[in-house]
Formats: sequence, structure tokens, C-alpha cells
Amino acid sequence: MLDSNLAEIYGYSTKAFNQQVKNNLEKFDEDFMFQLTKEEYDSILRSSFLTLEQGKYSKYLPYAFTEQGVYMLMTVLKGELATKQSKTLVRLFKQMKDYVVEN
Repeated sequence: MLDSNLAEIYGYSTKAFNQQVKNNLEKFDEDFMFQLTKEEYDSILRSSFLTLEQGKYSKYLPYAFTEQGVYMLMTVLKGELATKQSKTLVRLFKQMKDYVVEN
């Protein structure tokens, strides 16, 4: 998941979200998060069904978080909404794994 998507889920601006991650960078190994290349980001934008709005996208390349990175975010992000969303994501990941195992 991209930083901007996770920031929205957790009720943060992307800038504030990334600052929390940077303040806890030792918790995020390379298999937990990575920064997209310009080519990867451009590819995502081209394949998007959304109409691009002028100025909507950051000049910085986004970070992508793996499932393990999302779990680690749960130890970093604080607040009532962050706790609620963390619980929801844990349940969602479990449902996805159960589905894969059953099918």
C-alpha cells in the first residue's frame, strides 16, 4: 500500500504520516517498506482510473508498505482512529489469508 493511501486510512496527512515513519525508521527494514522509482510511480499514475488533478500529487516519490510494514505501522501511529484502523487491517489481512488457504 502507498503512503498516501495509508495516511488517509489512519487520518494523517501524507507529510505527517511520513514524518512518523522517519522518526521510527529503525523499525522499517527493506522488506517492510521501500520508495518507488519514478518509473514505478509513473506506471501507477498511468494505470489509474482517476482523473489526475493539477497539483494533487506530491513532488516526492511515494513509499510502498508491505503487509509486514503495515503491521509495524500499528506500533508507530497513535490515536483513537489509528487504533481502530489497525484493528480493522489486522482482521482484513486475516480474512485474506483464510480465503487464500481455503481456495
